[in-house]
Amino acid sequence: MADSFGPMRDEDADGDVVGMGPDLGSPRKEPIRVLVVDDHALFRRGLEIVLAAEEDIQVVGEAGDGAEAVDKAADLLPDIVLMDVRMPKRGGIEACTSIKEVAPSAKIIMLTISDEEADLYDAIKAGATGYLLKEISTDEVATAIRAVADGQSQISPSMASKLLTEFKSMIQRTDERRLVPAPRLTDRELEVLKLVATGMNNRDIAKELFISENTVKNHVRNILEKLQLHSRMEAVVYAMREKILEIR
Repeated sequence: MADSFGPMRDEDADGDVVGMGPDLGSPRKEPIRVLVVDDHALFRRGLEIVLAAEEDIQVVGEAGDGAEAVDKAADLLPDIVLMDVRMPKRGGIEACTSIKEVAPSAKIIMLTISDEEADLYDAIKAGATGYLLKEISTDEVATAIRAVADGQSQISPSMASKLLTEFKSMIQRTDERRLVPAPRLTDRELEVLKLVATGMNNRDIAKELFISENTVKNHVRNILEKLQLHSRMEAVVYAMREKILEIR
């Protein structure tokens, strides 16, 4: 893995893991306590053997699924949770949020075979600090654990490239929308949007406006189509940003 860096470093010629974050450089007095989470016992054992050779890293526990990981994290309060994405009972991304609740100081690194952009985005939104593909070398795993423990973020180069591409596309879409006048919503659609913004579901909105639930669904669908968005919350954020709607 490449040496320390400033705010961000790119993939090097050997394809080492990309890191983002401060280079704190301060030596740790206590070993980094790691919880290993993967549904394959052989893989967990392999990681334990590899990490046991590192004097500054201590594997304090293991779990075979996301549900067990949450319980172990609450009990052990690890510094780092090294966790797979796809697991039975409860996946790693879903467990991410719960682990952050029961062990706020724990930093989560997803170690997975999944190179799906959606998994990467969801993991970051759920609170993961790292996203590494299992194709990396064993040495890189230990280096990534140290980097994340010191406040950096770690993302495999191929996934970082996808992330940057998505950011670029998001900026481009935002710029294109700004060139187009905001679509006009009907008075009824504005009423529905305002109630959506307060957190009401379709049934409650229907009762509030004395219309059918199916009519509410049609209004929401029309709002999303007009704004070219994909979810109710995106519509609310867009409306507030474009001053179509002000929530007091």
